[in-house]
Amino acid sequence: MLSGEGDQAPRMHLLHCSLLFLLLPLSSRTQKLPTRDEELFQMQIRDKTFFHDSSVIPDGAEINSYLFRDTPKRYFFVVEEDNTPLAVTVTPCDAPLEWKLSLQELPEEASGESSGEPEPLEQQKQQIINEESTELFSYKGNDVEYFVSSSSPSGLYQLELLSTEKDTHFKVYATTTPESDQPYPELPYDPRVDVTSLGRTTVTLAWKPSPTASLLKQPIQYCIVINKEHNFKSLCAVEAKLNSDDAFMMAPKPGLDFSPFDFAHFGFPSENNSGKERSFIKSSKLGRHFPPKPRVDLQKICIGNKNIFTVSDLKPDTQYYFDMFAVNIDTNMSTAYVGTFARTKEEAKQKTVELKDGKVTDVFIKRKGAKFLRFAPVSSHQKVTFFVHSCLDAVQIQIRRDGKLILSQNIEGVRQFQLRGKPKAKYLIRLKGSKKGASMLKILATTRPNKQSFPSLPEDTRIKAFDKLRTCSSVTVAWLGTQERNKFCIYRKEVDDNYNEEQKKRQQNQCLGPDTRKKSEKVLCKYFHSQNIQKAVTTETIKGLQPGKSYLLDVYVIGHGGHSVKYQSKLVKTRKFC
Repeated sequence: MLSGEGDQAPRMHLLHCSLLFLLLPLSSRTQKLPTRDEELFQMQIRDKTFFHDSSVIPDGAEINSYLFRDTPKRYFFVVEEDNTPLAVTVTPCDAPLEWKLSLQELPEEASGESSGEPEPLEQQKQQIINEESTELFSYKGNDVEYFVSSSSPSGLYQLELLSTEKDTHFKVYATTTPESDQPYPELPYDPRVDVTSLGRTTVTLAWKPSPTASLLKQPIQYCIVINKEHNFKSLCAVEAKLNSDDAFMMAPKPGLDFSPFDFAHFGFPSENNSGKERSFIKSSKLGRHFPPKPRVDLQKICIGNKNIFTVSDLKPDTQYYFDMFAVNIDTNMSTAYVGTFARTKEEAKQKTVELKDGKVTDVFIKRKGAKFLRFAPVSSHQKVTFFVHSCLDAVQIQIRRDGKLILSQNIEGVRQFQLRGKPKAKYLIRLKGSKKGASMLKILATTRPNKQSFPSLPEDTRIKAFDKLRTCSSVTVAWLGTQERNKFCIYRKEVDDNYNEEQKKRQQNQCLGPDTRKKSEKVLCKYFHSQNIQKAVTTETIKGLQPGKSYLLDVYVIGHGGHSVKYQSKLVKTRKFC
């Protein structure tokens, strides 16, 4: 109960009794009215459930409550002395509210005063009901709205709230000491959030610090909210959106005898077991279950006391709304800055590379990047062949003919695609890089694939080493070939004993040919093929090696057009003692 200290005992007695009569039908058990006696007040605030089923507004504490649609809710408090400062704050959460604050002035004298005894309680109650009230303030909307008076008359105050849109949450805070309380963080003279930098996937925001933190040195943290729909006017509205699920669908109907202790899933915190005694709802036994609503695209990030922050991982060419809230860490009460919005920059327009018939084109793609290529044959054609050589990790290829998707695959190594042609057809090729790192590849498009520029490869491009054939000066290896006659060259390179897989991976660029190797590393070149694919295997013994040394072996296969493909490197080691 909002109160001060005064000597108007008979009148205050009437106020207390009147408030009790108004509240008795609303509660099934007796409780003391909250006062501003600090020891008792702190006890009541620690016991959060003290006010949950009460229509009394405590002095200096924020209450959370719930409204059913089209069902008004009333709260009461008493101001005991004239000329008392008064501040009331109402925070709508997920729906607009209609609310009004009224004052009911009580008679100065009671009829039983001459005898020294108070009037009968029934007579006092009737006196309260018959007394007309004066409307002090009213509001309709979803803004956080305030009623502030530096000098309020004594009397019984009534706060009435109504939601006509839907069932909703709200918060109420009232105090008779607004100057000293200051539970909400104060906004700076310029409360706007500014966009200082804008990119394709990032937005940098800056704002001026709250005086509550910079001057009063109170513990303040800032929370940023990002979404694609609209700005929010309170953190309460954000949390209602984040926590939206089928709990609202399971709300009990107005008029039933329910205890708010049973509705922890509505957002009411519960710190004891009081509700277990009266609970009539068990969430697992509700008659009807509703599927959960889809999660909203909403993100809340609390960043401490910084006043500049870069939001990352946004989508290009997309409008986002940004809201900033200063939150008092001690009270968990917040104040909203003036939010802003911004559209991220568009993706840089890709330059399309023109492919020439029968010519190899080198392509480099950034990590997670993409490249576009275009092939427009000059002459009429029945077929078109694409050769793609992925040098490092797998890449994704998509080919569209006159806008229609005709191929989409992930490729590694060398792949060949032969597609049916059409007169005057144009082909658009999209290459998407790996998530692991940058990608390199070679691509060739031709309408005359009689002589392949790229060599044919077996499915398995590993080099096998025979451990039993190792000596102190030689190793024996084998690899697979194909039915087509190709040239194979084998190279060796001495490496340290601590040569690891990471170093090996860096040398796995299959597009680097023998021309990049030192002449001293070359072992030999030979031609090899077999019409029987099962027998397309060749072996080679590499001599002249040092005892106990490690060597990296590479095999290159060279096609008719001079383009080469490297097999997977093989690390071998000679015997130390023979």
